[in-house]
Amino acid sequence: MNKIGIVFLCSFVIMLAACCKEPVIGPEEGNLIDISYDPVLVTIDVDNLTFPVLEQPVDNLMTEAGIDLGRHLFYDPILSGDLSMSCSSCHLPSGSFTDNRAVSTGIDGIAGTRSSMSLLNVGFNYRGLFWDGRVQTLEEQALLPIEDPIELHTSWMEVISRLQESDLYPEKFRKAFGIENKSEITADLAAKAMAQFQRTLISSTGSKFDRVTLGLDAFTDEEDMGFLMFFELDPELPDAQCWHCHDRPLFTGNSYENNGLDFDTTYVSFADLGYGAITGIKGDNGKFRTPTLRNIEYTAPYMHDGRFNTLEEVIDHYASGGHYSHTRSPLMDSINLNATQKEALISFLKTLSDQSFNENPSFSSPF
Repeated sequence: MNKIGIVFLCSFVIMLAACCKEPVIGPEEGNLIDISYDPVLVTIDVDNLTFPVLEQPVDNLMTEAGIDLGRHLFYDPILSGDLSMSCSSCHLPSGSFTDNRAVSTGIDGIAGTRSSMSLLNVGFNYRGLFWDGRVQTLEEQALLPIEDPIELHTSWMEVISRLQESDLYPEKFRKAFGIENKSEITADLAAKAMAQFQRTLISSTGSKFDRVTLGLDAFTDEEDMGFLMFFELDPELPDAQCWHCHDRPLFTGNSYENNGLDFDTTYVSFADLGYGAITGIKGDNGKFRTPTLRNIEYTAPYMHDGRFNTLEEVIDHYASGGHYSHTRSPLMDSINLNATQKEALISFLKTLSDQSFNENPSFSSPF
């Protein structure tokens, strides 16, 4: 055999051997199992013995990685249709997680009909969320703004595709929930993470009211007068009727009330039916969730539609008795305060302010 034949034969043998070998299979696309999954549970220790226990769903216990993921998602415009807004756009720390607007505006510049609610102590709201109580859990709540055409105006399918292709999120979902492949990233897991983060937004000891309660401070005479009227503790002072719906320590009873914002004699002529639109009970028409009064100084404007710009306007409304309707709270008929008493009540309300909550670095943007 000549040299050319020998070279050809050797080449053929090498090629045949290569073809007979087992094919080399690369790592599965999107595989995350090489990233460690070692969840560290987080227990929220509320340093205020008057506070209720913070309940957590058994299928969404808080972890360090879950909270971290939720915080990133909360502040990331990746959740909006045009990548211009995030959850934090309407829930700013400086406004105690409101946007300080009468009504919020989404990515298309379309204004909604309601003001964004404060998320302070939102984890303790066990009787429904949003102004109308349309959902029961933070996990459910987190799903809705993404697909709302007035808010973030996109689809979860699009958002999940972005998260799966992100350089950041597959690893964070792995560490938070133990997924083995980025294809396992879902809307439900994203909502669970955001719910975990929101449950950390607690103010329980940072206000003057809390310091007074703990024996670490004292009210001024004016603040004390407001305190006594708020809780109806002095028979020589008028009852401000506040505590019935805003009792301590959360300063909300998680109830739904009609506080006389709009006139109605038919049950159905309210511009916004509120809670009644969800329950289908006409006696609930015109009722809205009672918000917390903690940090009320920082959350103007006030009411579900942001109609009042100042606390003075709010107190004047209550002192006037509000507008008549069949579902209006009977407490609205018995609030009679003079100018000095109104000022004292506002002074007390400002003792509920906790600036440290607004400035807590654990609640700020991670980006």
